[in-house]
Amino acid sequence: MTDQTSLILALAQVNPTVGAIDANADLILQWAAQAKQEFAADIVVFPELVLTGYPPEDLLFRPGFIALVEAALDKIHRENPGLCLVFGAPRHQQDCLYNSAVISQPGQPLQFYDKQHLPNYGVFDEQRYFVPANDVCTLQVKGVTLGILVCEDIWFPQPMAQAVAAGAECIININASPFHDLKTSERITEIKQRIAENKVPVCYVNLVGGQDELVFDGHSFVIDRERNLLSMAAGFEQGLSVVQYQASGELTALTLSVAENSSIEQLYQALVLATRDYVIKNGFQRVALGLSGGIDSALVLAIAVDALGADAVQAIMMPYEYTADISKTDAADEARRLGVEYSEIPISAAVQAFVHSLEGEFSGLGRDVTEENLQARSRGVILMAISNKKGALLLTTGNKSEMSVGYATLYGDMAGGFAPLKDVSKLKVYALARYRNTLSPVIPERVIERPPSAELAPDQIDQDSLPPYELLDPILAMYIEQDRSVEEIIRLGYDQDVVKRVTWLVDVNEYKRRQSPPGVKVTHRAFGKERRYPITSGFRQS
Repeated sequence: MTDQTSLILALAQVNPTVGAIDANADLILQWAAQAKQEFAADIVVFPELVLTGYPPEDLLFRPGFIALVEAALDKIHRENPGLCLVFGAPRHQQDCLYNSAVISQPGQPLQFYDKQHLPNYGVFDEQRYFVPANDVCTLQVKGVTLGILVCEDIWFPQPMAQAVAAGAECIININASPFHDLKTSERITEIKQRIAENKVPVCYVNLVGGQDELVFDGHSFVIDRERNLLSMAAGFEQGLSVVQYQASGELTALTLSVAENSSIEQLYQALVLATRDYVIKNGFQRVALGLSGGIDSALVLAIAVDALGADAVQAIMMPYEYTADISKTDAADEARRLGVEYSEIPISAAVQAFVHSLEGEFSGLGRDVTEENLQARSRGVILMAISNKKGALLLTTGNKSEMSVGYATLYGDMAGGFAPLKDVSKLKVYALARYRNTLSPVIPERVIERPPSAELAPDQIDQDSLPPYELLDPILAMYIEQDRSVEEIIRLGYDQDVVKRVTWLVDVNEYKRRQSPPGVKVTHRAFGKERRYPITSGFRQS
């Protein structure tokens, strides 16, 4: 395929499982062997901390965990299929732990590059575990000098400049960079800036797969020294991207490069991958969800089927006296279109049993939201019973707009194991539903067009309790994702009373969100580990 003056470099975009060190070591060796067999690769590069999965969090504090890492490093080096391997792993040295790139070459001792810049913002907490380093690392493969950087290092000028000053002709950057909207463009823009400063190409390999609240999109790429995007891997799937580096410095892509998908398509792919990996990596084979005939549950049903297959999904409709006939019709239609197991279990008997049990306790007290919540909680009990009995993970169907303002019932519609839409606003739910219908028409148009309703009271719609989503969602985005103050939002032209009410609802419902199931992060700021606000707080913005 090539002469001795060129180098075949493969970027292995793989999906490890956090803590599955032996399986991850096998993953590295399998993909390395494949790259050698299919492309005669001289070097195969894997993502950051691929050996442990990312982020390993407090597993890093366990001596037994580090001992397994060290044993796996020996195994990979011993079973190296005869080429240069670069992959991420923690490295313990003299009572310090480093986030490292490991270099394994046949006949040579292991070589390491330790990450210099440790991110400690958003979802990142690396300074809790690792010590920063400042050494440069270059390696020679077939006469080409390569510089090694780990993830965050490429966002700062100095590490790449140091590597180039040490003779690097091409930079390898290994990453575990989580997805959020427009993240790929941000990476490319920043790396083109580094290339403009140093005049050498960059090979960027990124992790792929779901891990708890995070999803990694892959989109590994190569940019040449003229800042041309030479190659990009498909997002949200494993694969090899292979390039040939000539002694002249010219790069040629040997595998197909893909165009970046639209923002809404990437968002949908992220939700599907995150749901699949959360279910499968946690040992489940099936999921269940409540199907209301509304747009949120319809979208979650489509995501679940696309993630796991129709045979692994059960949808349960639980009507009450306030459930519209069209809701029952549409829910059954959605289940039919997607081919899933479908059950209809009325909740009237369960609700009345609770009401009867509480008659004495509620004597003399008028009807209020409590009775509405009894409906939601009856549904939660039924769904959790099915989950327990059938070993199916329960998916919740609430969206970010609802979770932001507490428009959800604890131990009712919030009951479950994973929340695919937890970081997806209501307006994005509509956009995703319309996108999914371009693939195949699985969500009835009436479901998209109907005013949303919890159907817990006669003729109820969401706008009885909330501002229109066209108004609510921008306020929430500014307050939660952009950290804008109440005063700033009002100055942008939003009604003062509406802004104050919405932001107050966000603040006082932290206790609910703290008890909600995990959901995947897809925006710049998600609830959970990225947005850590106290439940008990006297701070209120006027």
